[in-house]
Amino acid sequence: MNFYLTEEQQLIRDTARRIAREVVAPRAPELDDTGIYPEDIFQVYKETGLLGLGFPEELGGSGAGIFGLALAIEEIAKVDNACALILLLTRLSTSAILKAGTEEQKRKYCAGTARGELRGAFGLTEPGAGSDSANIATRAVRKGNEYILTGTKCYISGASVADFFLVAAKTDPGAGSRGFSVFIVDRDTPGFRVGREDRKMGVHGVPTCELIFEEARVPAHNLVGRENEGFKLIMWNLNSVRPCVAARGVGTAEGAIQYAVDYARQRQTFGQPLIEHQAIQMMIAEVAMHIEASRLLTYQAALLVDEGKADREHAHFLSMAKAFATETAVEACDKALQIMGGLGYMHESLTERFYRDARQLTIVEGTSQVQRLIIARAVKDNLLNWY
Repeated sequence: MNFYLTEEQQLIRDTARRIAREVVAPRAPELDDTGIYPEDIFQVYKETGLLGLGFPEELGGSGAGIFGLALAIEEIAKVDNACALILLLTRLSTSAILKAGTEEQKRKYCAGTARGELRGAFGLTEPGAGSDSANIATRAVRKGNEYILTGTKCYISGASVADFFLVAAKTDPGAGSRGFSVFIVDRDTPGFRVGREDRKMGVHGVPTCELIFEEARVPAHNLVGRENEGFKLIMWNLNSVRPCVAARGVGTAEGAIQYAVDYARQRQTFGQPLIEHQAIQMMIAEVAMHIEASRLLTYQAALLVDEGKADREHAHFLSMAKAFATETAVEACDKALQIMGGLGYMHESLTERFYRDARQLTIVEGTSQVQRLIIARAVKDNLLNWY
């Protein structure tokens, strides 16, 4: 498989790298301290076309696909994970609409997101249903030309600034995963409100919030796809964005270990730079191998999604990328902190922020354990074609 970048892809990478260094990096410590959403950085993304990378040209995007979006996310994540998440949310809130939405839904919500006119968020997780998504309790009941939604979602990234929400609800509570439906909920929907912001460990620049549905009245034309066929659509939505989560992991790992390497070149111990000690070199080499393996898995996964292969038959490749790259990020941050010693543990060190931010990645959008179950199922069902 050829991973040489085209001129267009090189331009995406170079543009994102420049924005990361010149715009995001100087603001990142402040965003971590204040937890205030970076509207100025969002506007830079809008002006430079980064928000439209994952959308086709007919919907206002550049047609760069998930691969192009992953390239940009990787570069931004090298300096700040929250600002990389802003780019990921462009597809987390719209992939199901691109897959099964009406033309009107695509023109309004996908094109609006690509142009930076709308911001979306994804509502699946609930207080009693995280990895066990089939157990969600939010209900949707059809009444005339509306669905009445009742329930609560939690830990919803970007909810504080979102204009619309892609929401999973049960339309047939007795049917398990077969009773799902997917809805677009506009922020001004009667009976719907965004609840409190969470206090969390990291990724402070993009707040997470509750979504509260108190007999929220959603127009029937905001149903995405068919009623009671939403579970596969939600899984498609999650699968298609896993390369972007993996890209956050790759970028975080690269940024953290490079920061530690730069420090190790300057820090003198026992009469020589820290980086000359073999024990330090072993840690760096281990991370470097895992970063390169993560990048290959991530790029392969992105290409699969762009080929329309985000279904059950290919999900294990997407899970491999997500699990391995995000765990590599945690490993890289841990080793970077170890290399830097006490300084790395201090709040003024970037390593401290990298470490907290990385820990989120192995949980969101399918934990590492869930990814392993998907991979193991593929092995059991001979989907890997090893023989």
